[in-house]
Amino acid sequence: MQTANAFTVIGFLKMSSVRQRKLIEETGAAWDAHSSSPKQPSSRQRKANWPKRFFIFVACVAVVTLILGSYTNVLPWNIPGHATNVLDNIAYSLGIQKHVYAVIIDAGSTGSRVLAFAFHESVIDKNLKLDDELFVQVKPGLSSFADNPVKGAESLQELLDRAKAFVPREEWGHTPLAMKATAGLRLLPGDKANALLDEVRKLFDASPFLTNENSVAIMDGVDEGLFSWFTVNFLMDRLGGSGGDGTVAALDLGGGSTQITFAPTDHTTLKEARSELLHKVSAFRQSLSVYTNSYLGLGLMAARKGVLLQGNKSDVKEIHSDCVNPIINGKEWTFSGSTYLVSGPPPDRAVYQEIKGGANKVGEKKPIVDWKRCSQLVRAYVAGKVEKPQPVELNRKDRTINAFSYYFDRATEFGLIDPFSGGVVTVKQFEDAAKKSCETPNAEQPFMCLDLTFITVLLQDGFGLKPEKSLNLYKKIDGHEISWALGAAFHILQNGL
Repeated sequence: MQTANAFTVIGFLKMSSVRQRKLIEETGAAWDAHSSSPKQPSSRQRKANWPKRFFIFVACVAVVTLILGSYTNVLPWNIPGHATNVLDNIAYSLGIQKHVYAVIIDAGSTGSRVLAFAFHESVIDKNLKLDDELFVQVKPGLSSFADNPVKGAESLQELLDRAKAFVPREEWGHTPLAMKATAGLRLLPGDKANALLDEVRKLFDASPFLTNENSVAIMDGVDEGLFSWFTVNFLMDRLGGSGGDGTVAALDLGGGSTQITFAPTDHTTLKEARSELLHKVSAFRQSLSVYTNSYLGLGLMAARKGVLLQGNKSDVKEIHSDCVNPIINGKEWTFSGSTYLVSGPPPDRAVYQEIKGGANKVGEKKPIVDWKRCSQLVRAYVAGKVEKPQPVELNRKDRTINAFSYYFDRATEFGLIDPFSGGVVTVKQFEDAAKKSCETPNAEQPFMCLDLTFITVLLQDGFGLKPEKSLNLYKKIDGHEISWALGAAFHILQNGL
Protein backbone atom coordinates (compact mmCIF):
# COMPACT_ATOMS: atom_id res chain seq x y z
CA MET A 1 0.00 0.00 0.00
CA GLN A 2 2.83 2.38 0.79
CA THR A 3 4.49 1.71 -2.66
CA ALA A 4 1.25 2.40 -4.46
CA ASN A 5 0.83 5.66 -2.61
CA ALA A 6 4.35 6.72 -3.49
CA PHE A 7 3.77 6.05 -7.14
CA THR A 8 0.58 8.01 -7.07
CA VAL A 9 2.29 11.04 -5.59
CA ILE A 10 5.15 10.90 -8.09
CA GLY A 11 2.72 10.59 -11.00
CA PHE A 12 0.80 13.56 -9.72
CA LEU A 13 3.91 15.71 -9.53
CA LYS A 14 4.80 14.91 -13.15
CA MET A 15 1.47 16.32 -14.37
CA SER A 16 1.18 19.76 -15.80
CA SER A 17 -0.18 22.45 -13.57
CA VAL A 18 -3.40 22.70 -15.62
CA ARG A 19 -4.10 18.99 -15.27
CA GLN A 20 -3.25 19.18 -11.57
CA ARG A 21 -5.84 21.92 -10.95
CA LYS A 22 -8.45 20.02 -12.94
CA LEU A 23 -7.83 16.81 -11.01
CA ILE A 24 -7.99 18.68 -7.70
CA GLU A 25 -11.35 20.20 -8.61
CA GLU A 26 -12.75 16.82 -9.71
CA THR A 27 -11.43 15.06 -6.63
CA GLY A 28 -12.82 17.77 -4.31
CA ALA A 29 -16.25 17.55 -5.88
CA ALA A 30 -16.27 13.76 -5.52
CA TRP A 31 -15.16 14.04 -1.88
CA ASP A 32 -17.93 16.53 -1.08
CA ALA A 33 -20.49 14.22 -2.64
CA HIS A 34 -19.42 10.89 -1.15
CA SER A 35 -17.37 11.52 1.95
CA SER A 36 -18.95 10.60 5.32
CA SER A 37 -17.39 13.71 6.93
CA PRO A 38 -19.33 16.94 6.38
CA LYS A 39 -17.71 19.80 4.61
CA GLN A 40 -16.54 22.43 7.08
CA PRO A 41 -18.69 25.58 6.82
CA SER A 42 -17.06 28.79 5.84
CA SER A 43 -16.72 31.64 8.30
CA ARG A 44 -19.54 33.43 6.50
CA GLN A 45 -21.82 30.44 6.97
CA ARG A 46 -20.88 30.16 10.63
CA LYS A 47 -21.80 33.82 11.19
CA ALA A 48 -25.15 33.28 9.47
CA ASN A 49 -26.00 30.22 11.62
CA TRP A 50 -25.19 31.57 15.10
CA PRO A 51 -28.58 33.32 15.73
CA LYS A 52 -30.39 30.05 15.00
CA ARG A 53 -28.13 28.10 17.36
CA PHE A 54 -28.51 30.75 20.07
CA PHE A 55 -32.30 30.64 19.77
CA ILE A 56 -32.28 26.83 20.12
CA PHE A 57 -30.05 27.12 23.20
CA VAL A 58 -32.31 29.74 24.83
CA ALA A 59 -35.42 27.66 24.08
CA CYS A 60 -33.87 24.58 25.71
CA VAL A 61 -32.90 26.57 28.79
CA ALA A 62 -36.42 28.03 29.03
CA VAL A 63 -38.07 24.61 28.85
CA VAL A 64 -35.77 23.17 31.50
CA THR A 65 -36.36 26.22 33.71
CA LEU A 66 -40.14 25.91 33.36
CA ILE A 67 -40.08 22.24 34.28
CA LEU A 68 -37.72 22.55 37.24
CA GLY A 69 -39.19 25.84 38.40
CA SER A 70 -42.74 24.55 38.30
CA TYR A 71 -41.80 21.43 40.19
CA THR A 72 -39.87 23.25 42.90
CA ASN A 73 -42.39 26.15 43.16
CA VAL A 74 -39.80 28.87 42.68
CA LEU A 75 -41.29 30.62 39.68
CA PRO A 76 -43.06 33.91 40.50
CA TRP A 77 -46.30 32.80 38.87
CA ASN A 78 -46.25 29.34 40.43
CA ILE A 79 -47.55 30.14 43.91
CA PRO A 80 -48.75 27.06 45.83
CA GLY A 81 -52.51 27.11 46.26
CA HIS A 82 -55.46 26.81 43.95
CA ALA A 83 -53.78 28.76 41.13
CA THR A 84 -52.29 26.86 38.18
CA ASN A 85 -48.94 27.46 36.51
CA VAL A 86 -48.17 27.77 32.82
CA LEU A 87 -47.44 24.10 32.22
CA ASP A 88 -50.54 23.05 34.13
CA ASN A 89 -52.68 25.28 31.96
CA ILE A 90 -51.18 23.75 28.82
CA ALA A 91 -51.71 20.22 30.11
CA TYR A 92 -55.28 21.08 31.18
CA SER A 93 -56.11 22.45 27.72
CA LEU A 94 -54.76 19.23 26.18
CA GLY A 95 -56.97 17.15 28.48
CA ILE A 96 -54.14 15.15 30.04
CA GLN A 97 -54.75 16.17 33.66
CA LYS A 98 -56.15 13.69 36.17
CA HIS A 99 -59.56 14.86 37.44
CA VAL A 100 -60.87 14.07 40.94
CA TYR A 101 -64.07 15.01 42.79
CA ALA A 102 -65.29 15.19 46.38
CA VAL A 103 -68.74 15.80 47.91
CA ILE A 104 -69.03 17.32 51.39
CA ILE A 105 -72.27 18.00 53.28
CA ASP A 106 -72.01 20.63 55.98
CA ALA A 107 -74.75 19.90 58.51
CA GLY A 108 -74.79 23.21 60.37
CA SER A 109 -77.00 24.45 63.15
CA THR A 110 -79.13 26.68 60.92
CA GLY A 111 -78.98 24.82 57.60
CA SER A 112 -77.41 21.99 55.60
CA ARG A 113 -75.19 22.68 52.61
CA VAL A 114 -73.62 20.52 49.94
CA LEU A 115 -70.29 21.57 48.49
CA ALA A 116 -69.06 19.40 45.63
CA PHE A 117 -65.58 20.13 44.30
CA ALA A 118 -63.85 19.36 41.02
CA PHE A 119 -60.04 19.26 41.15
CA HIS A 120 -57.30 18.27 38.78
CA GLU A 121 -53.98 16.86 39.84
CA SER A 122 -51.07 18.95 38.61
CA VAL A 123 -48.78 17.04 36.24
CA ILE A 124 -45.90 19.12 37.59
CA ASP A 125 -46.06 18.92 41.39
CA LYS A 126 -49.01 16.51 41.92
CA ASN A 127 -50.83 19.14 44.03
CA LEU A 128 -54.60 19.45 43.69
CA LYS A 129 -55.85 22.49 41.81
CA LEU A 130 -59.47 23.64 42.21
CA ASP A 131 -61.42 23.89 38.96
CA ASP A 132 -65.09 24.17 39.91
CA GLU A 133 -67.53 23.77 42.78
CA LEU A 134 -71.22 23.34 43.55
CA PHE A 135 -72.86 25.10 46.51
CA VAL A 136 -76.48 24.44 47.50
CA GLN A 137 -78.13 24.88 50.89
CA VAL A 138 -81.41 23.93 52.49
CA LYS A 139 -83.05 25.02 55.74
CA PRO A 140 -83.63 24.28 58.57
CA GLY A 141 -80.52 22.57 59.94
CA LEU A 142 -80.32 18.85 60.64
CA SER A 143 -80.50 19.44 64.39
CA SER A 144 -84.02 20.84 63.91
CA PHE A 145 -85.18 17.27 63.18
CA ALA A 146 -84.00 15.94 66.56
CA ASP A 147 -87.41 14.39 67.16
CA ASN A 148 -87.84 13.08 63.60
CA PRO A 149 -84.49 11.68 62.40
CA VAL A 150 -85.98 10.00 59.31
CA LYS A 151 -87.28 13.32 58.05
CA GLY A 152 -83.93 14.89 58.90
CA ALA A 153 -82.10 12.45 56.63
CA GLU A 154 -84.67 13.02 53.90
CA SER A 155 -83.89 16.75 54.00
CA LEU A 156 -80.45 15.90 52.59
CA GLN A 157 -81.73 13.98 49.56
CA GLU A 158 -82.04 17.14 47.47
CA LEU A 159 -78.40 17.95 48.19
CA LEU A 160 -77.27 14.48 47.07
CA ASP A 161 -79.29 14.77 43.86
CA ARG A 162 -77.61 18.07 43.05
CA ALA A 163 -74.19 16.53 43.72
CA LYS A 164 -75.00 13.65 41.35
CA ALA A 165 -75.77 16.17 38.62
CA PHE A 166 -72.44 17.93 39.25
CA VAL A 167 -70.14 14.89 39.32
CA PRO A 168 -69.85 12.90 36.05
CA ARG A 169 -71.68 9.58 36.28
CA GLU A 170 -68.53 7.59 35.52
CA GLU A 171 -66.85 9.21 38.55
CA TRP A 172 -69.60 8.54 41.12
CA GLY A 173 -68.04 5.35 42.45
CA HIS A 174 -64.64 7.02 42.86
CA THR A 175 -65.92 10.21 44.49
CA PRO A 176 -65.80 10.30 48.31
CA LEU A 177 -68.93 11.50 50.09
CA ALA A 178 -68.83 12.80 53.66
CA MET A 179 -71.21 14.59 55.98
CA LYS A 180 -69.77 16.45 58.93
CA ALA A 181 -72.18 17.83 61.48
CA THR A 182 -71.06 20.88 63.44
CA ALA A 183 -72.24 22.63 66.58
CA GLY A 184 -75.95 22.02 65.95
CA LEU A 185 -75.55 18.30 66.65
CA ARG A 186 -72.86 18.85 69.27
CA LEU A 187 -75.46 20.71 71.33
CA LEU A 188 -78.08 17.92 71.11
CA PRO A 189 -78.42 15.11 73.65
CA GLY A 190 -76.28 12.13 72.58
CA ASP A 191 -79.15 9.77 71.81
CA LYS A 192 -80.90 12.25 69.53
CA ALA A 193 -77.69 13.16 67.71
CA ASN A 194 -76.86 9.47 67.14
CA ALA A 195 -80.35 8.75 65.82
CA LEU A 196 -79.90 11.46 63.19
CA LEU A 197 -76.46 10.15 62.23
CA ASP A 198 -77.79 6.60 61.84
CA GLU A 199 -80.50 7.70 59.42
CA VAL A 200 -78.00 9.71 57.37
CA ARG A 201 -75.75 6.63 57.14
CA LYS A 202 -78.65 4.67 55.63
CA LEU A 203 -79.13 7.44 53.08
CA PHE A 204 -75.43 7.44 52.20
CA ASP A 205 -75.27 3.65 51.88
CA ALA A 206 -77.92 3.87 49.15
CA SER A 207 -76.03 6.59 47.25
CA PRO A 208 -73.71 5.82 44.31
CA PHE A 209 -70.80 7.71 45.86
CA LEU A 210 -67.81 6.26 47.70
CA THR A 211 -68.58 5.95 51.43
CA ASN A 212 -67.40 4.05 54.49
CA GLU A 213 -67.93 4.05 58.26
CA ASN A 214 -66.19 7.43 58.53
CA SER A 215 -68.43 9.21 56.03
CA VAL A 216 -70.96 10.41 58.62
CA ALA A 217 -69.76 12.01 61.85
CA ILE A 218 -69.91 14.98 64.17
CA MET A 219 -66.87 17.11 63.39
CA ASP A 220 -64.62 18.30 66.16
CA GLY A 221 -64.45 22.08 66.53
CA VAL A 222 -60.66 21.97 66.10
CA ASP A 223 -61.01 20.40 62.65
CA GLU A 224 -63.62 22.99 61.74
CA GLY A 225 -61.16 25.76 62.59
CA LEU A 226 -58.20 24.17 60.80
CA PHE A 227 -60.19 23.35 57.66
CA SER A 228 -61.60 26.91 57.51
CA TRP A 229 -58.12 28.37 57.93
CA PHE A 230 -56.81 26.11 55.16
CA THR A 231 -59.66 27.14 52.84
CA VAL A 232 -58.97 30.85 53.24
CA ASN A 233 -55.22 30.54 52.77
CA PHE A 234 -55.58 28.06 49.90
CA LEU A 235 -57.92 30.36 47.99
CA MET A 236 -55.68 33.37 48.67
CA ASP A 237 -52.57 31.41 47.60
CA ARG A 238 -50.89 32.06 50.95
CA LEU A 239 -49.58 28.51 51.51
CA GLY A 240 -46.16 27.20 50.60
CA GLY A 241 -44.04 30.12 51.79
CA SER A 242 -41.50 30.21 54.57
CA GLY A 243 -43.02 30.38 58.05
CA GLY A 244 -46.48 31.67 58.86
CA ASP A 245 -45.87 35.37 58.22
CA GLY A 246 -47.66 35.31 54.90
CA THR A 247 -50.71 33.40 56.06
CA VAL A 248 -54.07 34.88 57.00
CA ALA A 249 -55.89 34.49 60.32
CA ALA A 250 -59.41 33.06 60.10
CA LEU A 251 -62.39 33.95 62.30
CA ASP A 252 -65.42 31.75 61.68
CA LEU A 253 -68.71 32.63 63.39
CA GLY A 254 -71.25 29.84 62.99
CA GLY A 255 -74.63 29.38 64.59
CA GLY A 256 -73.58 27.12 67.47
CA SER A 257 -69.83 27.69 67.76
CA THR A 258 -67.03 30.03 66.75
CA GLN A 259 -63.40 29.37 65.82
CA ILE A 260 -60.24 31.47 65.81
CA THR A 261 -57.27 30.10 63.85
CA PHE A 262 -53.89 31.53 62.86
CA ALA A 263 -50.24 30.58 62.39
CA PRO A 264 -48.38 32.12 65.35
CA THR A 265 -45.35 34.26 64.61
CA ASP A 266 -44.57 35.31 68.19
CA HIS A 267 -42.40 32.91 70.19
CA THR A 268 -44.44 33.68 73.31
CA THR A 269 -47.52 32.08 71.77
CA LEU A 270 -45.59 28.99 70.73
CA LYS A 271 -44.10 28.73 74.21
CA GLU A 272 -47.09 29.54 76.42
CA ALA A 273 -50.13 28.29 74.49
CA ARG A 274 -51.59 25.01 75.67
CA SER A 275 -50.29 22.11 73.58
CA GLU A 276 -53.82 21.05 72.53
CA LEU A 277 -54.28 24.45 70.86
CA LEU A 278 -51.24 24.09 68.57
CA HIS A 279 -51.39 21.73 65.61
CA LYS A 280 -48.91 20.79 62.92
CA VAL A 281 -50.27 21.45 59.44
CA SER A 282 -48.39 20.29 56.33
CA ALA A 283 -49.34 21.58 52.90
CA PHE A 284 -47.44 22.30 49.70
CA ARG A 285 -44.05 21.32 51.13
CA GLN A 286 -44.59 23.62 54.11
CA SER A 287 -45.06 22.62 57.74
CA LEU A 288 -46.57 25.13 60.16
CA SER A 289 -47.66 25.29 63.76
CA VAL A 290 -51.25 26.54 63.69
CA TYR A 291 -53.18 27.83 66.70
CA THR A 292 -56.89 27.08 66.76
CA ASN A 293 -59.55 27.29 69.44
CA SER A 294 -63.22 26.41 69.06
CA TYR A 295 -65.91 27.65 71.43
CA LEU A 296 -69.12 25.69 71.63
CA GLY A 297 -71.99 27.92 72.68
CA LEU A 298 -70.42 31.09 71.27
CA GLY A 299 -71.88 30.79 67.81
CA LEU A 300 -74.23 33.66 67.01
CA MET A 301 -77.49 31.73 67.51
CA ALA A 302 -76.30 29.91 70.63
CA ALA A 303 -75.06 33.19 72.13
CA ARG A 304 -78.34 34.91 71.22
CA LYS A 305 -80.21 32.21 73.09
CA GLY A 306 -77.87 32.48 76.07
CA VAL A 307 -78.23 36.24 76.32
CA LEU A 308 -82.01 36.14 75.86
CA LEU A 309 -82.43 33.60 78.63
CA GLN A 310 -80.47 35.67 81.12
CA GLY A 311 -82.91 36.65 83.85
CA ASN A 312 -85.40 34.05 82.61
CA LYS A 313 -85.94 30.42 83.59
CA SER A 314 -84.13 27.91 81.38
CA ASP A 315 -87.35 26.17 80.32
CA VAL A 316 -89.29 29.36 79.62
CA LYS A 317 -90.78 29.84 76.14
CA GLU A 318 -91.87 33.48 76.49
CA ILE A 319 -88.83 35.73 76.86
CA HIS A 320 -88.45 39.41 77.74
CA SER A 321 -85.01 40.85 77.10
CA ASP A 322 -83.26 44.19 77.57
CA CYS A 323 -81.40 43.53 74.31
CA VAL A 324 -84.62 43.66 72.28
CA ASN A 325 -86.48 46.85 71.36
CA PRO A 326 -89.74 47.52 73.30
CA ILE A 327 -91.72 47.50 70.03
CA ILE A 328 -91.03 43.76 69.62
CA ASN A 329 -93.80 41.67 71.16
CA GLY A 330 -94.01 37.88 70.86
CA LYS A 331 -91.55 37.47 67.98
CA GLU A 332 -91.31 33.74 67.19
CA TRP A 333 -87.75 32.44 67.04
CA THR A 334 -86.60 28.82 66.69
CA PHE A 335 -83.17 27.42 67.44
CA SER A 336 -81.95 23.86 67.96
CA GLY A 337 -85.45 22.42 67.94
CA SER A 338 -86.92 24.87 70.47
CA THR A 339 -89.26 27.75 69.67
CA TYR A 340 -89.42 30.92 71.76
CA LEU A 341 -91.68 33.98 71.79
CA VAL A 342 -89.37 36.96 72.25
CA SER A 343 -90.38 40.44 73.38
CA GLY A 344 -88.66 43.59 74.52
CA PRO A 345 -88.30 44.38 78.24
CA PRO A 346 -91.40 44.66 80.41
CA PRO A 347 -92.91 48.18 80.63
CA ASP A 348 -91.11 49.02 83.88
CA ARG A 349 -87.71 48.44 82.20
CA ALA A 350 -88.51 49.83 78.74
CA VAL A 351 -86.25 52.68 77.57
CA TYR A 352 -87.34 55.64 75.45
CA GLN A 353 -85.33 58.45 73.89
CA GLU A 354 -86.81 61.95 74.09
CA ILE A 355 -87.02 63.66 70.72
CA LYS A 356 -87.82 67.34 71.08
CA GLY A 357 -90.39 68.99 68.87
CA GLY A 358 -90.34 72.44 67.28
CA ALA A 359 -90.08 73.77 63.75
CA ASN A 360 -93.31 72.02 62.76
CA LYS A 361 -92.14 68.75 64.37
CA VAL A 362 -93.98 67.00 67.15
CA GLY A 363 -91.96 65.80 70.09
CA GLU A 364 -91.96 62.07 70.76
CA LYS A 365 -90.45 59.27 72.75
CA LYS A 366 -88.59 56.80 70.58
CA PRO A 367 -88.33 53.26 71.96
CA ILE A 368 -84.71 52.13 72.03
CA VAL A 369 -82.43 49.48 73.51
CA ASP A 370 -80.11 50.74 76.22
CA TRP A 371 -76.82 49.65 74.61
CA LYS A 372 -74.84 49.84 77.84
CA ARG A 373 -77.33 47.60 79.63
CA CYS A 374 -77.41 45.16 76.72
CA SER A 375 -73.62 45.05 76.42
CA GLN A 376 -73.40 44.23 80.13
CA LEU A 377 -75.67 41.25 79.58
CA VAL A 378 -73.56 40.11 76.63
CA ARG A 379 -70.29 40.54 78.56
CA ALA A 380 -71.72 38.53 81.42
CA TYR A 381 -72.52 35.69 79.01
CA VAL A 382 -69.11 35.78 77.25
CA ALA A 383 -67.05 36.24 80.44
CA GLY A 384 -64.84 33.27 81.23
CA LYS A 385 -65.71 31.42 78.03
CA VAL A 386 -62.89 32.70 75.79
CA GLU A 387 -59.17 32.03 76.15
CA LYS A 388 -57.69 35.24 74.77
CA PRO A 389 -54.66 34.67 72.48
CA GLN A 390 -51.54 36.82 72.73
CA PRO A 391 -52.65 40.36 71.71
CA VAL A 392 -49.55 40.85 69.59
CA GLU A 393 -50.58 38.00 67.27
CA LEU A 394 -53.81 39.48 65.91
CA ASN A 395 -53.20 43.20 66.38
CA ARG A 396 -50.01 43.39 64.31
CA LYS A 397 -50.38 45.86 61.44
CA ASP A 398 -49.24 43.27 58.92
CA ARG A 399 -51.57 40.56 60.25
CA THR A 400 -54.45 40.06 57.83
CA ILE A 401 -57.66 38.71 59.36
CA ASN A 402 -60.50 37.23 57.34
CA ALA A 403 -63.80 36.97 59.19
CA PHE A 404 -66.70 35.13 57.58
CA SER A 405 -70.02 33.35 58.06
CA TYR A 406 -72.21 35.44 60.44
CA TYR A 407 -69.60 38.21 60.61
CA PHE A 408 -70.21 38.73 56.90
CA ASP A 409 -73.98 38.24 57.10
CA ARG A 410 -74.60 40.80 59.82
CA ALA A 411 -72.27 43.35 58.24
CA THR A 412 -74.13 43.10 54.93
CA GLU A 413 -77.59 43.19 56.53
CA PHE A 414 -76.73 46.37 58.40
CA GLY A 415 -75.14 47.94 55.31
CA LEU A 416 -71.51 48.03 56.42
CA ILE A 417 -70.32 46.22 53.27
CA ASP A 418 -71.59 45.28 49.85
CA PRO A 419 -73.38 41.91 49.92
CA PHE A 420 -71.73 40.80 46.68
CA SER A 421 -68.19 42.14 46.82
CA GLY A 422 -67.72 42.26 50.60
CA GLY A 423 -65.31 44.74 52.12
CA VAL A 424 -63.13 45.77 55.04
CA VAL A 425 -64.57 46.80 58.42
CA THR A 426 -62.85 47.82 61.64
CA VAL A 427 -63.86 46.48 65.03
CA LYS A 428 -64.91 50.04 65.94
CA GLN A 429 -67.31 50.10 62.99
CA PHE A 430 -68.98 46.97 64.33
CA GLU A 431 -69.39 48.71 67.68
CA ASP A 432 -70.79 51.87 66.08
CA ALA A 433 -73.21 49.76 64.05
CA ALA A 434 -74.34 47.99 67.23
CA LYS A 435 -75.05 51.29 69.00
CA LYS A 436 -76.91 52.70 66.02
CA SER A 437 -78.97 49.54 65.63
CA CYS A 438 -79.93 49.64 69.31
CA GLU A 439 -81.19 53.21 68.85
CA THR A 440 -83.28 52.31 65.80
CA PRO A 441 -86.66 50.58 66.21
CA ASN A 442 -86.78 47.93 63.49
CA ALA A 443 -89.38 45.17 63.60
CA GLU A 444 -87.87 43.54 60.50
CA GLN A 445 -84.51 43.04 62.23
CA PRO A 446 -85.50 42.47 65.87
CA PHE A 447 -82.19 40.84 66.87
CA MET A 448 -79.73 43.08 65.02
CA CYS A 449 -78.88 45.12 68.12
CA LEU A 450 -78.17 41.98 70.15
CA ASP A 451 -76.21 40.23 67.38
CA LEU A 452 -73.96 43.20 66.60
CA THR A 453 -73.36 43.81 70.31
CA PHE A 454 -72.33 40.18 70.75
CA ILE A 455 -69.94 40.39 67.77
CA THR A 456 -68.39 43.55 69.23
CA VAL A 457 -67.91 42.00 72.68
CA LEU A 458 -66.54 38.76 71.21
CA LEU A 459 -63.96 40.60 69.11
CA GLN A 460 -62.87 43.10 71.75
CA ASP A 461 -63.30 41.38 75.10
CA GLY A 462 -63.00 37.81 73.88
CA PHE A 463 -60.25 37.86 71.25
CA GLY A 464 -58.60 41.09 72.41
CA LEU A 465 -58.79 42.95 69.09
CA LYS A 466 -58.22 46.68 69.20
CA PRO A 467 -60.98 48.97 67.90
CA GLU A 468 -58.87 50.10 64.94
CA LYS A 469 -58.09 46.55 63.78
CA SER A 470 -59.45 45.81 60.31
CA LEU A 471 -61.29 42.66 59.28
CA ASN A 472 -61.68 41.42 55.72
CA LEU A 473 -65.29 40.34 55.28
CA TYR A 474 -65.95 38.16 52.24
CA LYS A 475 -68.35 35.36 51.42
CA LYS A 476 -66.30 34.16 48.46
CA ILE A 477 -62.69 34.33 47.31
CA ASP A 478 -62.04 34.09 43.59
CA GLY A 479 -65.63 32.89 43.12
CA HIS A 480 -65.35 30.07 45.69
CA GLU A 481 -67.28 29.82 48.96
CA ILE A 482 -65.35 30.36 52.17
CA SER A 483 -66.18 27.18 54.04
CA TRP A 484 -64.40 24.51 56.04
CA ALA A 485 -65.79 22.04 53.49
CA LEU A 486 -63.04 22.83 50.96
CA GLY A 487 -60.35 22.08 53.53
CA ALA A 488 -62.15 18.86 54.46
CA ALA A 489 -62.39 17.80 50.79
CA PHE A 490 -58.70 18.44 50.28
CA HIS A 491 -57.86 16.42 53.40
CA ILE A 492 -60.05 13.48 52.35
CA LEU A 493 -58.61 13.34 48.84
CA GLN A 494 -55.09 13.38 50.22
CA ASN A 495 -55.59 11.00 53.15
CA GLY A 496 -58.80 9.06 52.46
CA LEU A 497 -62.17 9.07 54.26
